[in-house]
Amino acid sequence: MTTSAWTPTRSRLADTAMAALAPVCACVLALGGLAVWTVTGNAGTPARIGVTDARLFLPSRGVPETAAFFEITNSGGAQDRLVEVTSSDVTEDISLSDHRMTAGGAAYRRPTESLLIPAGGTLDMSPLSSDVTVPAAAHWETGDLVPFTLRFERAGRVDVLAVVVRPGS
Repeated sequence: MTTSAWTPTRSRLADTAMAALAPVCACVLALGGLAVWTVTGNAGTPARIGVTDARLFLPSRGVPETAAFFEITNSGGAQDRLVEVTSSDVTEDISLSDHRMTAGGAAYRRPTESLLIPAGGTLDMSPLSSDVTVPAAAHWETGDLVPFTLRFERAGRVDVLAVVVRPGS
């Protein structure tokens, strides 16, 4: 019985490279997919949303709308977005807004489709950052509690009561 040593030939090397190509490509594709999944905020623990300091500005007479503010904390490992706010006390549409400054220093409100709550972060709404624009109801008085439902892209619905306060208090 004769034993021959394996000798590398051009065709053997080409066959070996082709056999290794499929698993290597599959690994590269899987790692690329996981990287995209992580970068887009889908990796880690899910968003865990908490809402505190809910307040609604007492509307001024004759003004058709007012603003509500919430402190929204995300203790999870994935970002989330506030996408809708509703209230059983409000019959018209409620909208999300963020505030911008002009070059001349004047502030203005810009409607937006959603507000970002970063992973491990907080969205602290204020008259200087973002708010929920609410059609005014004449029956609201200081100290009233107004129910709101905040809907998040990932965390779902969160029900909260906002206290009616005078602006500036």
